[in-house]
Amino acid sequence: MSLATRWLELADIKDELAARDWFPGTSGNLAIRVSDDPLEFLVTASGRDKRKRTPEDFVHVDAAGRLIGEQTGKPSAETLLHVEVFNRTDATCSLHVHTVDNNVISELHAATGEVVFTGQEIIKALGYWDEDAVVRVPIIENHADIPTLAAAFAPHIHASAGAVLIRNHGITVWGETPDAAKRYLEAYEFLFSYTLKLRALGVHS
Repeated sequence: MSLATRWLELADIKDELAARDWFPGTSGNLAIRVSDDPLEFLVTASGRDKRKRTPEDFVHVDAAGRLIGEQTGKPSAETLLHVEVFNRTDATCSLHVHTVDNNVISELHAATGEVVFTGQEIIKALGYWDEDAVVRVPIIENHADIPTLAAAFAPHIHASAGAVLIRNHGITVWGETPDAAKRYLEAYEFLFSYTLKLRALGVHS
């Protein structure tokens, strides 16, 4: 698929997620695979207001997250997370967002190193169809040094679809296609919001 086509796909996802207010304070970043051999991808340019669409929203990088050719922007600070996803799987798209819900969930469940969901219909959006399906999202500590963070993140990448919560930082979700990655992200955020609302009502799921 062409670079221009991929750019538009990622821009459309960015617009949808921005409409949900999932990019507060220019936080978050998105990435989409452009080619496999050599591995290249588009990633959010650092510091961009993701509620707006401009030609400088994304930069083109190689398998190590380095700029390809002369470009005006610089890759998002967390580009190395996407590097790990694309180098270890066949995922096409990787999304990282900071929301209040995913931050609170990560803090509440940090001691156990994961948050577990079962019995919710929305789990089917993640590809789990068994009635007693269990979904586990690992939680890793937030390291300010991005290479250290990427090293902690990498062991949890096992397939072309997955998710990892970073404590008090955000979630990274990836999928086989851009639409799948967005669907998975929406499903996880639904689960986080649902769980927190139950807790607020005094019901512990």
